[in-house]
Amino acid sequence: MKKILVFLATLFISFQAFAVDFKPFEQAAFDSAIKTHKPVLIDVYADWCPTCKRQLRVLEPMLKEEKFKEYTVFKVDYDEQKEVLKNFKVTRQSTLILFNEGKEVRRSIAETSEDGLRRFITLP
Repeated sequence: MKKILVFLATLFISFQAFAVDFKPFEQAAFDSAIKTHKPVLIDVYADWCPTCKRQLRVLEPMLKEEKFKEYTVFKVDYDEQKEVLKNFKVTRQSTLILFNEGKEVRRSIAETSEDGLRRFITLP
């Protein structure tokens, strides 16, 4: 029994090591993340948006997978961060923007399917 508990604890700790945090967007943190040339995901959301909630329910567990451990994820509040929306040329909530090696590589609006979101965030 003790071995099983130790195994489960180890598994839990290992799983948590790959957890990606959804950080509130701050320009300086974004600029720093882009300079690392690692993947950066921008998630434009609104608390009242059902599509945004569905995206989060799909993305959150997906981004805990080992292959996404290098990703930095920033959440942009659609209602509060209008200047950021303007800078990224975003007109709708539930917009996702993926950067890699310091450059925007793709955008998605209102995608909620697991397959679609997986294709969107997976880099070659």
